[in-house]
Amino acid sequence: MKKTFIPLIIIMITLIFSGCSKSSSNTADSGKSSNNSSNKKIVLKVAADPVPHAELLNLVKPKLEKEGIELQIIVLDSSSDALANEQTNNGEYDVNFFQHEPYLDSVKKEKGYDLASAGKIHIEPIGFYSVKYKTKSEIPDNAKIVIPNDATNEYRALKLLEDNGFIKLKPTIQNFSATVNDIEKYIKPIKITEMDSANIIRVRDQFDGYITNTNKILDAGIDANTALFREGKDSPYANILVTKTSRVNDPAIVKLREALQSDEVRKFIEKKYKGAVVPAF
Repeated sequence: MKKTFIPLIIIMITLIFSGCSKSSSNTADSGKSSNNSSNKKIVLKVAADPVPHAELLNLVKPKLEKEGIELQIIVLDSSSDALANEQTNNGEYDVNFFQHEPYLDSVKKEKGYDLASAGKIHIEPIGFYSVKYKTKSEIPDNAKIVIPNDATNEYRALKLLEDNGFIKLKPTIQNFSATVNDIEKYIKPIKITEMDSANIIRVRDQFDGYITNTNKILDAGIDANTALFREGKDSPYANILVTKTSRVNDPAIVKLREALQSDEVRKFIEKKYKGAVVPAF
């Protein structure tokens, strides 16, 4: 009896300690897994025009990295801009950053995309440039002027010409959309050509003047302050972050917006672009 009892006690003690050891090991593993999960980075894929959009994103990238958000910046070109909303709508990009709200609204109306603004960042006042003339007063009668042909930017260009005494637009224009057919009167005789904005800078020397967006001017390495005239700081065309409607309040996207609307970004814009780009916050 005694010989049987002692080994039995040893077996029971071994099982108890073995169970405790396993339990401790599981607890430690569980804690390690939880810790890794909490430290896991969130990746945001952001499609953006090169200037100033991608430059601003690269400025805030280190700050967001410290907050556990990794920005993957996909730089767009003139051909990929047109697809960026579709790719954001289908989830290929989390956010895009290249457009103003009137343009987004026109695309949503046409395509039915479920997209929304996640915040206003900056304004790129559209301007009138020339390779032949230095001042507005030098522009001759019958000058050939090329302007963007997309709905919202064409209206901006025509409104700029109206504000500077070249034309008068019909009072019936609505929704920031117009074409040359909406010109009621030519106050100064000019010849207007409508063209895809992606091609305007390439052919600018064939015209007396051209109107295009500041980001395209900057991307081409042209000094935006050489504009003969441009929109004022009260322009309604603020460039925005765009995402799926359901993700506007996504914490990571909110942090991205807050980073881009910081004093650091404001000072960077004011110092680097000197009025060619204006903070919209």
